[in-house]
Amino acid sequence: MHPLDDPARSALTGPHARFAEHKGNVLRYPSDMSPFIAMPPDPTDADWLTLAALDPRPTVTGLEPPDGWQVEARLSLRQYVGEDIAAAPEPEAVRLSTSDVPEMIALVELTKPGPFLPRTIEMGTYLGIRREGRLVAMAGERLHVPGHTEISAVCTHPDAAGQALGTRLLLAVAHGIRERGETPFLHVLTSNTGAVRLYERLGFRLRLETELLVLNPGT
Repeated sequence: MHPLDDPARSALTGPHARFAEHKGNVLRYPSDMSPFIAMPPDPTDADWLTLAALDPRPTVTGLEPPDGWQVEARLSLRQYVGEDIAAAPEPEAVRLSTSDVPEMIALVELTKPGPFLPRTIEMGTYLGIRREGRLVAMAGERLHVPGHTEISAVCTHPDAAGQALGTRLLLAVAHGIRERGETPFLHVLTSNTGAVRLYERLGFRLRLETELLVLNPGT
C-alpha cells in the first residue's frame, strides 16, 4: 500500500505521530487542529462504533459504511502529486505564526478553501502575503506523509484577486517541500473545475480519484 493511498493514517502513524490521538484502532488529530480521522484498513464493527463516538458527522475516504449508517454526501475527490512542477520561492511571502491565526481563520472563513482551525498552523509551514499590513493570501502544509507533504489552505482575499497570489504562494510552499527532498501533493474536489484546471496547468499529475463520504451514524 502506498503512503498516499491513506494519507491521514500515513501521517498519523508517521511524521505526525506526535499529534495522534488513539481511540481503539482509530486515530485522529486533536479536534482544534484538524478534522482528519484515520480508520484501520479493514475496520470492524467496533471501529465504526468508535468513529461514531468521536464525530457525529464523520467524513471518510475509500470506505463504505456498515448497515444503519446514512451517507449524507458523496463527493468526488482527486489527489494530485507535483514531482515536476516549477516550484519557486516567492519574494513577497512571509512565514506566518501563531500570532497570525485570527487573520488566517478570517481569510479561510471568507474564501472557503477547506478547514483551518486554531492549531492547524502546527501541522507545517504557512506562508502569506500582506498588503498594507493586511493578510490577503496564504497557503501552507497540512498532512505530512513519508516522503510527501500536502499543500492546503490556498486562498486569496477577493480584494486581491487577479494577481495570482495564491498560485505564487502554492509554488513557494512546494519549493520548501522540495528543498526537504519531499514531493508536494494536494487534494481537490472534482467539482472545483477552476482549481483542477490550475493544478493541471501547473504540472500536477493526477494520482488518485476517490470519494469523500459525509456520514451520519444514525444512532
